[in-house]
Amino acid sequence: MTVVSLGRLFRATVLASGCAAVLLALTAVSATAAQRVRPGSRYLALGDSATFGWEEGEVVPRPNYRNAASFRAYPEQLASRLRLKVANAACPGETSASLINPAAQSYGCETLPPNNVFGLPAGLPGYRKTYPLHVRYRGSQLGYAVKYLRKHRRTRLVSLMIGFNDFTLCYSATSDHCASESERAPVFAKVRRNVRRILRAIRRKVRYRGQLVIVHYYPPDEGSPFLSSVVGGVNRAMDRAARGFRVRFADGYGEFRRAALHSGGSACKAGLLTQLNGQVGNCGIHPSYAGQVLLAQALEKAIKL
Repeated sequence: MTVVSLGRLFRATVLASGCAAVLLALTAVSATAAQRVRPGSRYLALGDSATFGWEEGEVVPRPNYRNAASFRAYPEQLASRLRLKVANAACPGETSASLINPAAQSYGCETLPPNNVFGLPAGLPGYRKTYPLHVRYRGSQLGYAVKYLRKHRRTRLVSLMIGFNDFTLCYSATSDHCASESERAPVFAKVRRNVRRILRAIRRKVRYRGQLVIVHYYPPDEGSPFLSSVVGGVNRAMDRAARGFRVRFADGYGEFRRAALHSGGSACKAGLLTQLNGQVGNCGIHPSYAGQVLLAQALEKAIKL
């Protein structure tokens, strides 16, 4: 081969390599753009009562449990703001285990456990069997998610907020209300394992390539260090489970703390939690309308638009 032909071969190789690099770059940009959340994008929300928007019966006016559309939680808030098509599959009382398998113990989604905080007999039909959810499905919430994502391949956003009811099960089942580290550690480990199973199903079973966000629980009240530590433990369990699944994190905890700074660190006094019996300072543990707006803001900050 002559020097001239070698030069031509070298130039041709460089040109081909350059074209391939440009093509790969354009493909990567196109793939990234395809995953961005845009008006009209589909959004699937998974979780428990906080994601559903459930409020205690003592809230004034009393919630209309017969009309799921009357509950506007952070998925509906975000969908309204960004003009998304939301499917909120959350169920009040869902645990990380019952989200995967409806036969697993929930805290009121399917059935109530013994010694529950509501003072009701164990085994009563859960919320899902008594009242409508935002979307209808049979089987597990995860099963619905898998079918939804297979049917709607261009879904751009999936959020997950689950695990606090795993603690409430421990709270009801133990004489000291799950106060010891030795009791809480297995709870957090279980949340971590189950969240990992959920994320694996979404990323690997369905091969979902869109944005996937873990929404952090909020501090019920800074006046309760115990509950704040529990929430922190659940959030860390979700975060650790998310490693390797290309997950973003919505800092609901931080949003609540910042908003409550001028109220002595109290989410209750700041109006971020449900008010019971119309009395200021008498709060439940679920987000108020204002609290749900903050969770929606946290989620919006976490995603690519």
